[in-house]
Amino acid sequence: ENLFLSGLTAMEKKLAEYKCSTNEAIQLKLVRFPEDLEDENTTFNPEYSHQVFGDDEVAFGYKGLKILLYYIAGNLSTLFRIEYASKVNEKFDCVEADDVESKIREIIPPGFCTNTDDFVSLLEKEVNFKPFGMLLHTYSIHNEEAGEDITYQIYKADMTCPGFREYHERLQTFLMWFIETASFIDVDDERWNYFLVFEKYNKDGATLFATVGYMTVYNYYVYPDKTRPRVSQMLILPPFQGEGHGAQLLETVHRYYMSSPTVLDITAEDPSENYVKLRDFVLVKLCQDLLCFSPVKLMQGFSQEMVTEAQQKLKINKQHTRRVYEILRLRATNMGDAEQSRSYRLDVKRRLIGPYKKKQRELAKMRRCLRPEEMTNQLNQIDLNLQREQLEESFQQLVSDYRRVLERLAQA
Repeated sequence: ENLFLSGLTAMEKKLAEYKCSTNEAIQLKLVRFPEDLEDENTTFNPEYSHQVFGDDEVAFGYKGLKILLYYIAGNLSTLFRIEYASKVNEKFDCVEADDVESKIREIIPPGFCTNTDDFVSLLEKEVNFKPFGMLLHTYSIHNEEAGEDITYQIYKADMTCPGFREYHERLQTFLMWFIETASFIDVDDERWNYFLVFEKYNKDGATLFATVGYMTVYNYYVYPDKTRPRVSQMLILPPFQGEGHGAQLLETVHRYYMSSPTVLDITAEDPSENYVKLRDFVLVKLCQDLLCFSPVKLMQGFSQEMVTEAQQKLKINKQHTRRVYEILRLRATNMGDAEQSRSYRLDVKRRLIGPYKKKQRELAKMRRCLRPEEMTNQLNQIDLNLQREQLEESFQQLVSDYRRVLERLAQA
């Protein structure tokens, strides 16, 4: 019996060596020059792979597994290859390796290269790739490394642009690796708008375009004759993150919809924490010069005038306008002054307490049915103390988030 157990552990040990983290195994690249293929510095890895490889993000059956997904920087033509040092063998090891290839094939469109030579010859044709759709905005960012300003452009595209449907299929595969709850959208629904960011770069004297990121927006119909665009997905590819492209993209999209009389306001589908910070920054930047947000008016409290003006001029909805007001009011408040800071704190906490009060009422209703009166009072007291603590915590967190927005604003 002991022999059997020790045999089992040896087998388990051996099999454990054949487990690879898929987040490490998947190697992504955006290729501009043939030498990028060999350059480690151009490689980046997914943040997530659970949608493709399960919650533990592991592939079984390989040692030294590499899943290469290389994309040509503009057109996103794909090279897909799997490499490994060794693989378990059904005949000897009585276990089967995961079918990694078919899992990847499920999310990348057909028509990819499987060898480097084909990929490099496609790279030579990249000079013909041009952005899709209509140019909305051009901006430049100073690049320390290159020691020069780099130019970026934002385009609005749709499925009628030749080649865009196929390009979008390649582009959306990145969502799987960088957005936790990503899903592919129904591109046959014409209410989708696509906004794309490209970088202009030079290669042998020619100007080429590289994909930086994109956003999809769905136009909801609002009775009788309006639409309410809702931001669905937004991704700036990792090599470009932290450079300010997200803010440029969001502001450009806002400006695009601002010019449309039929748009009511812009919302977002369950936004991430990072997206909320980005949106705070962009909306405050747009709103700070509106008359209704003058320091005098901010000190008088949140008003209907703010709601109306932000919605009519900038297509910002009430909830977001409220946040903008709180951020701008913080900037106008001297937090060192006891009276001013108390007034600010009360104003924000009054908004934060709304959901608590609602819950409190529901609980009270329940307890009236279930419990004697004196117990209810005690419980309410415990709740109130807890609630005060939570409220203070939420408030402190909010103020530190707001301060970061104001710092970024001061640098902009």
